[in-house]
Amino acid sequence: MLLIPAEALPHFENMIYLPMLLIILEKDRDSFEKGPFKLKGPYVKLVDEATRAARAELRETTIYLRRHNMKVIRNKTDATFTEYVFVHGDYKDHRRYLNVRLRNRTEELLNIYFAVIES
Repeated sequence: MLLIPAEALPHFENMIYLPMLLIILEKDRDSFEKGPFKLKGPYVKLVDEATRAARAELRETTIYLRRHNMKVIRNKTDATFTEYVFVHGDYKDHRRYLNVRLRNRTEELLNIYFAVIES
């Protein structure tokens, strides 16, 4: 039985958080484009750069998981928790994440991507 190696956990979690982050960035970009902002360009540029960086990291994560015969499956969701199944070979690890934690971690990542772009 192959257990999930510790070094793979950040990659599994990237497959949870990065798609959420990309959805938020796409919605934000749309809001900036359609919103009553006087100078839309800087906001759109910031969001576009963060989107490019997140997509690049998601691409690397996808390659890593594919090479190691791993995948993430979103399972049950209720008002409080979302369950994901981390698959490595024949081994399945069921993990429940608080929805509030998912939102907060996605917001943390958004701040990280914006900070990296600004520096």
